Amino acid sequence: MILIPCPNCGPRNASEFRYVGESIARPDPNSATQEQWRAYLYERVNPSGWTTESWFHRAGCGRYFKIERDTNSNEVRAVRLEPAAATKGES
Repeated sequence: MILIPCPNCGPRNASEFRYVGESIARPDPNSATQEQWRAYLYERVNPSGWTTESWFHRAGCGRYFKIERDTNSNEVRAVRLEPAAATKGES
């Protein structure tokens, strides 16, 4: 069993979460080429070793967070919450 350390709920079974993917920078929509968007949407590095990933705690607190995880051993060295998205109409 793989335990994922949720920053709100503590360590939980990986079946409670949804893997969102590698954490990569989103290109600027106003200046990105079609090739840059294609790479952002579809190309993944899938490294062996330490990587930063996004996860969603679907069966718990419902929060998105980032994990630094070793893909070989599943060791986790850092976890941080994603900033809450601003709702429309907020100043």
